Amino acid sequence: MKKYPSSYYLANTIKWLFLIILLLAAMLPLIWLLISSLRTNLELQVSPFGWPGKYQWVNYVKALRMANLPRLFLNSIIIAACAVLLNITVTSLASFIFSREKFLGKDILYTILITGVLIPVIAFMVPYFTLITRIKLYNTLFALILVYGAVNIPVSIFLITAFMKSIPKELEEAAIIDGCGFVKRFTRIMLPLSQSGIVTAGTFCFIYSWNEFNMAMLLTSSIESRTIQLGIKFFTSQFITDYSSMYAAVVITIIPSVVIYVFFHDKIIGGLTAGAVKG
Repeated sequence: MKKYPSSYYLANTIKWLFLIILLLAAMLPLIWLLISSLRTNLELQVSPFGWPGKYQWVNYVKALRMANLPRLFLNSIIIAACAVLLNITVTSLASFIFSREKFLGKDILYTILITGVLIPVIAFMVPYFTLITRIKLYNTLFALILVYGAVNIPVSIFLITAFMKSIPKELEEAAIIDGCGFVKRFTRIMLPLSQSGIVTAGTFCFIYSWNEFNMAMLLTSSIESRTIQLGIKFFTSQFITDYSSMYAAVVITIIPSVVIYVFFHDKIIGGLTAGAVKG
């Protein structure tokens, strides 16, 4: 058995202590949120960090009924799924052009698109509101689908283009020899081989679309077209706030993002690192 110097064990211990501290810092707020969602409002006011005397599962029932969460949940699912589909369709085609084709001004156009990552989303609020109202899409699901799909274009193009550039050109050259045109090269070679990058971009787009609040508040005004994040507002009134039910609603809204990451975390990590390890 190999013997390590004492400095190795000390460094290893410090590393694991640091990682455990980071894990606790990330998990404790979520654990507190889950515990608080099972307590009464009185218990929260008397002892914010206490344990529930009796698990109040009824808080979740109240959360679903009071804020009409099932309808808002469905709206968010439709908006997020359609935004991802729209975003991936546009950005995968654009990334294929940027990674493989040569044309005048390609680098300038790519730089302009990627620069959108540096612009805060709040800066787009007035232009998007003006555009959406003028084309008569205010207070519709389609308005949020367009906005969420568009806002995530810079990030998606950056990720998918980097991944497609890492795919060997010899595969396409062999396909061209076999008679594959532009469409077949994209659908049969580039798209399947870029799956990890596309899943990564799609996951980021979904999480943003699911958690976004400001645009949804700005571009919608009725329960028929609002998202689940806006449903959390229903638990706060002028004189009282139902914290227990609100925390239960927050837990419900977190679940889809966690599920998406659990199922696709391998592809997400692969998509983020593939461009760095492939030549």
